Amino acid sequence: MRTTLNSILDATRARVTDLRTRRRVLEEAAAAAPAPPSWTEALCGDDVAVIAELKRRSPSAGAIAPELDPAAHAKRYAAGGARALSVLTEGPHFGGSPDDLIAVRRAVPLPILRKDFIVDPIQLYETRALGASAVLLIVRALDDAALRELAALALELGLARLVEVHDAGELTRALRLDPEAIGVNSRDLVTFRTDLSAIEPIVRAVPADVLTVAESGITSRQDVERVARWGADAILVGTVLARMTDPTAGVREFTGVRRGGPNDVEAAPGGRS
Repeated sequence: MRTTLNSILDATRARVTDLRTRRRVLEEAAAAAPAPPSWTEALCGDDVAVIAELKRRSPSAGAIAPELDPAAHAKRYAAGGARALSVLTEGPHFGGSPDDLIAVRRAVPLPILRKDFIVDPIQLYETRALGASAVLLIVRALDDAALRELAALALELGLARLVEVHDAGELTRALRLDPEAIGVNSRDLVTFRTDLSAIEPIVRAVPADVLTVAESGITSRQDVERVARWGADAILVGTVLARMTDPTAGVREFTGVRRGGPNDVEAAPGGRS
């Protein structure tokens, strides 16, 4: 059965074909790019770090902020206390562009996650050339060989890896890569529905020495407090913030939640208590 994820990956592979014609230029640009701000340092601290995302639309929500000005919105996120930013660069389904990442990089000094569907090494050279600090690798979109290849090259290029998982099996695959951060996404990539409660056992199972980012389905401060109790070190929030007329106040509402806290169930062995 064809899914939205299949369509997104097909469109991505078509873009990759064009990128390969520019391989030498992208490799040279990546080598010449200055070191970006540290992604891992930004996510450390006593409070749950807010990664604020810039997005215009999505397959599940439709139009979110069609007229979004990435530089202006990024400045408002930074003013609200975002510790890092996530920029959608996928065009056909999310309305993003590599130009958005460039605009954000020029506007604010925060580390930037390139949010896209990475399937080919050439995209990593492009990511480094654009000035991103980190790249998203989605376990469900890649086989083990591709995951290993992309994770190794990202590390070589100086890009932090946010490896996204949806279930325990994917977490096992992700941890083999020794990533800087694990993203636990509450959005099902087949149905595109979110269920925040479903990720609790996965968040708890991430080893304590690996940064954990709770993704999708976070719409209130109470949600931030929930994932903090489960062991999340950071949250990635997109749709609710991108839609706000006052994104500075929106980000501020999510900040200041202490990491950790009392838990109501026992953690998985080796995971978070």
